[in-house]
Amino acid sequence: QVQLVESGGGAVQTGGSLRLSCAASEYTYSSYCMDWFRQAPGKEREGVASINTDGRTKYTNSVKGRFTISKDNAKNTLYLQMNSLEPEDTAMYYCAAEPTSGPCPPLSWNGATFHYWGQGTQVTVSS
Repeated sequence: QVQLVESGGGAVQTGGSLRLSCAASEYTYSSYCMDWFRQAPGKEREGVASINTDGRTKYTNSVKGRFTISKDNAKNTLYLQMNSLEPEDTAMYYCAAEPTSGPCPPLSWNGATFHYWGQGTQVTVSS
């Protein structure tokens, strides 16, 4: 059972930056898709960014050019660097892991096929 723990959320003003971290309980990054999702109050969960076992990344359109997903295999840690934050980015952010031997699921599936989830970290952006 993979356990994921997010950290790094907080409150910032528009234009600010945050770096989210997701620590895994075991080595996951060589055989797992690792994704970031977010959910705002009253809204559906949304896929934000994904990184495959070979390091290929995908982003939802609204964060392209502002967010960067990365992983440190030696530390079993996933990151999401978020720059130029906007009030619309306000949400609970979750990391998730899913074993894979091929492409990661599309972000548009919003994590429906992911089995392992963290508890979430809140990001609040004020105008």
